[in-house]
Amino acid sequence: MRLRSLAIELSKLEQITVRKSELEQYQTEGEIAARWLFDILSFNDIFPGCKALDIGSGNGILGIGAALLGAESVSLIEVDKESCKISQRNIKSMGLLNRISVINSDIIEIDDSILCPDLVISNPPWGRQKIGADRPFLESIVSLGVNSHLMHSAEATHIDNFFNKFGWSAEKYAEFDFSLPAVYNHHTKQRGRTRASLWRITPP
Repeated sequence: MRLRSLAIELSKLEQITVRKSELEQYQTEGEIAARWLFDILSFNDIFPGCKALDIGSGNGILGIGAALLGAESVSLIEVDKESCKISQRNIKSMGLLNRISVINSDIIEIDDSILCPDLVISNPPWGRQKIGADRPFLESIVSLGVNSHLMHSAEATHIDNFFNKFGWSAEKYAEFDFSLPAVYNHHTKQRGRTRASLWRITPP
């Protein structure tokens, strides 16, 4: 599948309309998701037969994209029940019910040892509403022990230090503008943007 085709398909997915500010639910646009997934593909971290895991999966856009690019199976972990329902509808609309599963759970309640992915993808909460909200996601990446790709605020300064203390490598390989529509009461602008960065996290 070409980049443009993937972006078009992902842009068709149903989005989360009722968002919870405490979960920092911001929609990853189809174009951004497609470009990020092609970056992951260029690292050979998506490969035929691989098992991918998306932590904090929202509407399922990244996991669905990974499946469309060749992942054999994908698991989506999402704490928000309504988001899981939307993910299920999106998976069905793409004809991927036999390859993608949705787990409605907080990441801290999952036994990482039963997941056994080859790849982890995550756009966790950045901690704008609750300091340290991303920490369970970062800890889960270390626990799972496989190549992982992370989206985070470009202003974040703790990513390197967190993973380096476990002997992991953290490589920032891209930075871009991330759209922030005014969907929460604390927003003062109709539409804003923030800088986001992409990281490849690899075990020792």
